[in-house]
Amino acid sequence: MSESDHEATWISKSQRKRDCHALQEISDRLLALRPEELALIDLPAELEEAVTEAQRIRSNSALKRQRQYLGKIMRSCDSEAIAQQLNRVAHRNDTNTARFKKIEQWRDRLLDADKEVLGEILRQIPDLDRHHVHNLVRQAAKESRENKPPAASRKLFRYLRELMEASGSFTQHP
Repeated sequence: MSESDHEATWISKSQRKRDCHALQEISDRLLALRPEELALIDLPAELEEAVTEAQRIRSNSALKRQRQYLGKIMRSCDSEAIAQQLNRVAHRNDTNTARFKKIEQWRDRLLDADKEVLGEILRQIPDLDRHHVHNLVRQAAKESRENKPPAASRKLFRYLRELMEASGSFTQHP
């Protein structure tokens, strides 16, 4: 082995530790996923089984050992591709959250009798049935005055969400 080959393959202990910590962070992010989110990520079978097993473990010491095993498996995987897939899943969740917050704002503004919100909604969701929305808002106001559960408010949210999904507004990115 020549001196230049030795220099090219030599990695400092600090760099190896940083690399291991980066792999550990990726495996911790995998452990935090729900099963339906985990299914969206293309993982090697061995890694997927190890993650699923780690999610079932309740003992701290056993979980620590399983996390070390995950780190060992991660060294032989394409960690960059897995990290990119994790970021896409996280972005998908951010998109869902943004959509839900927007719908909640619309509903709350409708219930507060904001005159401009209906125009905003119609620009994004042209299929909106104004009559149905007005009835739901009226019912929600009545329920609020009578201190009843907010069934109409929930129906309004559901109606807006279904129309938004059907119209393709705020499309999801897998």
